[in-house]
Amino acid sequence: MVPSPWLTEHVGGPVRLKLESLQETGSFKIRGATNKMLSLTAEEKRRGVITGSSGNHGLAVAYVARRLGVRAVVCISARVPENKANAIRRLGAEVVVYGDSYDESVRHAFRLAEEQGLTMIDSFDDPFVIAGQGTIGLELLEDWPEIDTAIVPLAGGGLLGGIALALKSASPEIRVIGVSMERAPVMYYSLKAGRPVQMEEEETLAHALAGGLGDDNRYTFRMVQKYVDDVVLVSEEGIAEAMAFALEVHHLVVEGAGAVGIAALLEGRVEEAGRNVGVIVSGSNVDTPLLLRIAQEHGSGEWAR
Repeated sequence: MVPSPWLTEHVGGPVRLKLESLQETGSFKIRGATNKMLSLTAEEKRRGVITGSSGNHGLAVAYVARRLGVRAVVCISARVPENKANAIRRLGAEVVVYGDSYDESVRHAFRLAEEQGLTMIDSFDDPFVIAGQGTIGLELLEDWPEIDTAIVPLAGGGLLGGIALALKSASPEIRVIGVSMERAPVMYYSLKAGRPVQMEEEETLAHALAGGLGDDNRYTFRMVQKYVDDVVLVSEEGIAEAMAFALEVHHLVVEGAGAVGIAALLEGRVEEAGRNVGVIVSGSNVDTPLLLRIAQEHGSGEWAR
C-alpha cells in the first residue's frame, strides 16, 4: 500500500492505494486463479483447464497453467484488446476468440469444456476464486489495521465479495464500497432489481469490468448484496482522468478498470472525509497507445495546479 498525499488532501482523510496492478500478470486475478488451480486433482490437471475472460483472468490462468505444466484454453470475445490477447498467447495458452461480448465467450468456453473434458476455471463465481481474491482483504487488515473504508472495483463480484467478507468478518464497521463504470454495470442494476439481470455489453475504458453475472450465479450476487455497503458509478471521463492522475502523480500504469476507485474519489462519488480509505488499484494491463492518448488529453489536471 502506498499513501496518496494529493487524494488525502482532496478527500479530507488518509488515502492509500493497494497496488494489485504490480502483480506478475498485471492484476489481482492471479490470486483467485492460483487458489482454484492448486485445488484441482491430478486427473483434472492432466485433462487441462479452460476459462472465459475479458483478459486479466485469462492472463492469470495462462500464467498459473504454465507454472503447473497444465494445458490451458482461454476464450475471449472480439472486444478484448489485442495487447491482452497477445500476452495470453505468449504465456502458452490457446486463445479462442468467439463472440462480441464476455458472456458469449464464456458460454462458448462451457461448451468446449464439455466437449473436451476440460475443467472450467470461473473468473469470479467460484468459492476458491473468491477466497483467493479475498486475501487482499486480509492484507489490508495486516498492512493498515486502522482502515475504515475499502473502495473496490466491481464487475462480477468475486473481488468485491471476497474483500468484503474478509473485512466485515474482522469488523462490521469497516465500510466496503464497490465501483463500476456507467456503461452497462450489470451488478449495479442487479442489486437494484434484487436479482441478477442481463444487459447488453457496451464499449468502455473499464472493459475488464464488462460482462454479466452468468446464467446461474451461485455466490457473488448474494455476497455483494449481503456484505457491501454501497455501489457507485463513475463516468468514462472520470476513468480517463483517474488513469492520467495515476500516471502523473504516482508514476503508475493503471488500466481503466483498475482506476475506477481513484475516479470515484476524484469525481466525489464517495464521501469518506476523516476516514482511513484504502483504494484497490486492480490492474495495469492497458494498451500503450491508449494510455499515451489519455495522458495527452487528460494530463496535468487539477492535481498539477
